[in-house]
Formats: sequence, structure tokens, C-alpha cells
Amino acid sequence: MVTSTIPAGRMLGAPVPSSPDGRPGVDRPWRPIVAQVAEKFLACGILDHGFARIRCDACAHEYLLAFSCKCRYFCPSCHAKRLAIRSQWLDAALQAPVPHRQVVLTIPKRLRAYCRYRRRLVGEIARVAARTVTAAIRTLTGEPELSVGIVACLQTHGSRANWHPHLHLLVTDGGFRPDGTFVTWPAHDPARLTEAFRRAVLRLFMRLELFDEDQAAGMLTWPHAGFHVHTAVWVPEGDRAFATRLARYCARNPVALERLTYDRAAKAVTYRSDKSEGPAAGTETVDPLEFLARVLVHIPDKGHVTTRYYGWYANRARP
Repeated sequence: MVTSTIPAGRMLGAPVPSSPDGRPGVDRPWRPIVAQVAEKFLACGILDHGFARIRCDACAHEYLLAFSCKCRYFCPSCHAKRLAIRSQWLDAALQAPVPHRQVVLTIPKRLRAYCRYRRRLVGEIARVAARTVTAAIRTLTGEPELSVGIVACLQTHGSRANWHPHLHLLVTDGGFRPDGTFVTWPAHDPARLTEAFRRAVLRLFMRLELFDEDQAAGMLTWPHAGFHVHTAVWVPEGDRAFATRLARYCARNPVALERLTYDRAAKAVTYRSDKSEGPAAGTETVDPLEFLARVLVHIPDKGHVTTRYYGWYANRARP
């Protein structure tokens, strides 16, 4: 099998000045990465923008394969390919043959705006979450040297592609002793874990000088703090298929095409939530440009790592 390539054409536009939040306008133009990703996406899969010629030496059959944009968290096709490769690696090389648990951690609306203007803040919160979960497992097991395996997926989108930064953690349901023995995570109270996470995040905001002591103390008095930790999804040791599906869900694309419809006559986009109940359930109809702006906000900055590994999984070789 031999291949030959034809270089892609010039991108359709040039990057514009940076922006703190990714929205267009006089004071807030697009971040440069947004223009770059959008232009690549418009050329994805189109032969005019470059292709490889695939030819079989045995039968002389050949075909043209258009270049893909390889854009993460924006192009549904390319992101799905990335997820498929990552899921295979997780199943074959990373996940230990032990039970796992999904841990979802959310922060209040007051803090989400900080993450929009400081994109790397979500990564800082992920480190806080990993330390909090590890400390909880070590405390409940009474073994301070346990190594907990954690795969953290940093998400910025909600059920309607809205700005909603939160964390999905795939955690070993326990930890490993230095000799490799696995110790199961005992029954725990998610409310206590939520409180520990809340205090740890507020300490982070104080350390970064985003909050002062009075602001942090004030948030501790809120009856509904907005922090939440969900740990109910458990993955049995032998259910590798479920673990793989869960890993793909945790790193999914901000937009699901099967839940999106476009009314050409009305020039409106309708997007259906994946929730059947609660405030995020239902559908929402918006202007196409507004929906596009909403989705473009979720494009990560160049070099920003959206999947992180901690503890037992920290030093494994990456694909």
C-alpha cells in the first residue's frame, strides 16, 4: 500500500486578537485558537483542501482520502475517532483489573465565570479534586500510603452546550498498597466528600488571590453552596465494556448531533438536553449564530490538557 499527499489549501481566514472569554465583539474578539479551529473544521473532509491517494500494490485499486481537521472538542467526527483510540488504550493498557467508580464534581455558578476567563483554573480544580478523593479513600481505609488511580476529564459544557465547567473522575474503587495489594473504598458519605471539596476549592481561590478570607467565609455560610459530588455510578471489576463506555462519556464532545435540529425556514437551532428531568431538561431554540458562539467557547486553548492522570495512573505511558 502506498500513499501520496497533496497539501491543503490556505486557511479561509486569519486569527483575530485574543479574548478572555472567547466571545466576539468590539471589546472581546475571538481567542486566536477559536479562529484556527473553526477554519480547520470548515476544511475537514473536503478534497479541495488536501487529500491522500491510497493505492493497493496488489490489485491497483485506489481511492482519495480527504484530510481531516483533527480538532478536539469541536469536530464531532474527529473527536469521536480520538475517543475511540483513547478508549482502546484505557481498556488495554491503563485500567487496572479492579472495580472503579465515577465521581462527578460540580462548582457553583459564581465560580464558573472565573474558569471562563482563566481557562487553566479548571486544571487547578482537577488537582484539588484528585487530592480530595485520594485523602477521603486513605482516611476511610486507615491506610495513608494507598495509591489511588484517577483519570480526570475536564468538561466545560452542560446538557445544552452551555458554559458549565465540571469534572468527571474515573477512580479506582479503593487504592493500592506499596506491595500492589488492592484495598476497597469503604462505604462513604458523599455529603462529607462534597464539604471537603468545597473547602479545598475555596482555599485554592484564596491562594490564587481570587477570593479573600471574608468572601470564602461568606460562601461557607450559604445553605445551598452549589458544590456537589456524585459517586453513585459503580463499575464492577469484570465489566470492561461499561468502563470503556463510561470513559468515552466522560470525555464526550460538547455537541451531540442526534440531539440537534436546524429549521432552515425559521433559521433557528433547536437543541435537546440529555436530561429527562431537572432544570437542565427539555429543549432550547436559539439563533444559529448564538448557538455557534456557545459551542466555540468550549474549544480548549492550545496545549491545554483536558484529560489528566493521577496517583496509580499518573506514570503510565500515554498512547
